[in-house]
Parts: sequence; C-alpha cells; structure tokens
Amino acid sequence: MTSEERRSVSPFFVLLTASTGCAMTVLDTNVVAIVLPTVARDFRASFADVEWVISTYVLCFASLLLPAGAIADRFGRRRIFLIGTGAFAVTSLLCGLAPSATALYLARALQGASAAFLLASALAIIGHSFHGEAERNRAWAIWGAMMGLTMVLAPISGGVIASALGWHWAFHINVPICALSAIAAAVFVAESSDADARRLDPPGILAFTASMLGLTWALISGQAHGWASPSAMTGFIGGGLALVAFIIAERVQERPMLDLQLFRNVRFVGAVWAMFAYAACSQVMASMLPLFLQNGLGRTALEAGFAMLPFALAMLAFPYVGRLLGRHLTSTGILAIGLIIVGVGNALTGWGAHLGAWPIVTCGMLVLGSGGGLLNGETQKAIMSVVPRERAGMASGISTTSRFAGILLGFAMLSGVMATVVRSTLTADWCRESCHQASGFADAVVAGDLPYAVAGLTGAARDVAIEQARNALSDGFSAALLTASLIALLSALAVHRLMRNA
Repeated sequence: MTSEERRSVSPFFVLLTASTGCAMTVLDTNVVAIVLPTVARDFRASFADVEWVISTYVLCFASLLLPAGAIADRFGRRRIFLIGTGAFAVTSLLCGLAPSATALYLARALQGASAAFLLASALAIIGHSFHGEAERNRAWAIWGAMMGLTMVLAPISGGVIASALGWHWAFHINVPICALSAIAAAVFVAESSDADARRLDPPGILAFTASMLGLTWALISGQAHGWASPSAMTGFIGGGLALVAFIIAERVQERPMLDLQLFRNVRFVGAVWAMFAYAACSQVMASMLPLFLQNGLGRTALEAGFAMLPFALAMLAFPYVGRLLGRHLTSTGILAIGLIIVGVGNALTGWGAHLGAWPIVTCGMLVLGSGGGLLNGETQKAIMSVVPRERAGMASGISTTSRFAGILLGFAMLSGVMATVVRSTLTADWCRESCHQASGFADAVVAGDLPYAVAGLTGAARDVAIEQARNALSDGFSAALLTASLIALLSALAVHRLMRNA
C-alpha cells in the first residue's frame, strides 16, 4: 500500500492498531500479576525474585518512556512502532522460555524496554493522526475505553491462561498479537516524523534509571536481608546520589529531558504528586491484590482473576463519574476526594484481610477501584491544565513517568512491608519450637510457595502450619494496605493544600 493509499484509510484502523499496541503493555502487566504465584512455585523462587519480575519490567518501562517518545518523533513513529512491536514479541518469547526466575526477570527487563518504545510510538501515532479538537477528544475517549476494557479482561485472561495453559502462555500469547499488530501498522499507518524533535539526554536517562534502580534495590533488599543491611543501605545511598546527579544534569542543560522550572508552579507539584500517589496506592493494586487473593486467601489463579472484577470494573466506570463531578467541583476537589476514597478503600480491604472476611475484602476492592477510577482521568487532566500549551509534551512525559515511578516504588515498598510483617510473625511463632526451621518456612510462605513450606509435615502439624501461614500472610497484606491507606490520606491533604493555596 502506497503512502497516499494509507492516508485514505479510515482513521479508525489507525486508532485500533495503535490502541492495540498500548493495550498489550497493560494486558501483559496485569496477566503476569495473576500468574506470579504459579511462577514462584515452579521455580522455587524467593519473594525478592517475585518482586523483580514486576520491578524490572516497570523500571525499564518508566526509565525509557521519555527518550522513546523523542526517538519515535525523530526517526519515524511507524518505524519505531514496528521495532517496538517486534522486540516485544521476541522478549515475550524469551520470558515464556525462561528456565529460572533470574532468567525471567532479566528477560522482563528487556520486555519493559520494548514496551516503552511500543507505547511511546503508539501514543505519538494517535496524537499525530487526529488534529481537530473534537476528533482528537473522540479518539482519546475510544483509546481510554479500550485501555479500561483491557484492564477488566486481563485478570480473567490471566486466570484462564494459568489454569488451562500454564504461566508460560501469559507471555507466549503476546507473540501472535504482536504479529497481527505489526501487519496492521505496515498496512494502515503512514510514516511521520518531526525534524525538530527534542534531543536525547543520555546523562539524564542514565541518572534517572540509576536512581530508580537504587531505590528499588534498597526496598527489595530491605525485606530480604534487613532494612539496615549493607545491600539495602547501598541501594538507598546510591539511589539518592543518582537522584542528585539527575537534578544537576537537568539544571545544566539548555534543553533538558525534564524542565525543572515547571516545578516552581506549586499547582503543578500538587498535580504530579496526585499522579504519583494514585499510582503508588491504587494502580499498584493490580499487581498486589492478585498475590493476596492467591497467597493470603488461598484462591486459585482463575478464582483470583474473577475476584479482581470489582476493582477492575470500578476503575473502568468511575472516570465517567469524575467527568460528571467536574461540572460541580474543581479539579483540586476531585483529586482530594479520589485520594480519600482510595485511602478508605485500602483501609477497608486491609481490615478485611486481617479478619479473613471475604465480603469486606470485596467491598474494599470496590471502594478502592472507585477512588482509582476518579483519579485515573483527573490526574492527567490536572497536570496538563496547569502548564502552558507549548509545554504540553514535556508535561505529558512527566505525568507518564511519575505514574510508572509510583507503580515501581509503590510495589517495592508495599511488598517490603508485607514481607517484613510475615517474616516477623512466622519467625516468632516457629522459634518457640523449631527456630532453625523458622527462616526457611517464612521465606517459602512469603514467596507464596505454601506446598514447599509445609513439605514433610503431616496430619495436625501440617494443618497448624498452613493456618499460621495464611494468618501471617493476611496480616502482612493488611499492614501493606493500611500503609497505602495512610499514604493516600496524607497525599489528599498535601494535594489539597498545594493546589488550593497556589
């Protein structure tokens, strides 16, 4: 098909192709969250390994989104989309073929880098293909609906895949989807580029990645080896120094990747913090809750997938509620209310986890998803509304990066809280009779490998051990959810003060 023929193709096919590329990154993240306990049991993996499977993907994704967008603009959006799609297919295949947990999370790092180029170029294609305000708004509305629908279907798909095909197919399923998406892009999408696209910022990219890696390393090492261990302290210090280096690198450049001048606007700071808090306290639960449902409550992967529906459906529906509220409330008010609802939802879910009461957990997930749905649409709008139009590209990049940084650090921190509480509880219980076995038992329980934890036990001893493990996991997840609740409520207060008083 010639370039002229591509221009005559219905824009709907362009939108569908680009949105499918975006949807794959969402689908993969949420499907993998469902199959993680199965992966841990198959590989006899530690909980640190489980955390890295999520964290390496998000780390590379978050670190490369801004440069990926610049590369797509400069070298061709369709070209980078095809490269990103191909790389995502290959790395997905590597993930599915991984022979160990270490090989899996290293492949996940490559998959996250591929996803950044896939998502950034797909968004750029949509932005370039729709020009009029009404046309563009309609396109983004359709895109948002597809992302929401993907979020609803992903947990169920993960449950079906884990139950019927095995966890490997959580990754292999991406390959045929990528092939179809690449063919559609080659046929329907015209090439476009921007000769004046912003330049790359290698010092900024490296420093930002190092800071996120250092902090993530510290949070994961802290729960595994102790929060004052040399490994954890090295991560905290290294991450902090890298963050300082990143700020310096951005200040001395004429055209930086991140313009720090934007942060002189207090309303912008409040809006960015709202995005970060939303991601760290609500969106991160797409990864945390499946672990709790399977490891803490003993649900199968399929049951956990369907159990996620209250959270996912509320996340899908409440952006529309937010638009209705926008007729009567300011953006500041909606952000504060959304964060308060997220805080209440986390607290309610945590209370249900502590009691082991499924109805309370379900209600909590529904409330949590409702608050997240309000914030999902409003956070991006709030950030874009407080910057000049000519800085919209930079602001959008900051918004997306803060979202994924929130998911990355939120998952590492909340997982660390959960693991620390579980280890403390189980070690205290088991040391009363068999202290030499306590550490190994606790490590296996934290990783979600209950069959391995109770291997060799029979009769009443096995039943008691399983009950202790379930109770400890419920208490650990309860502590993590209550921590998220506190962060969300404090963030609601901070965002309200920052955006109201500016």
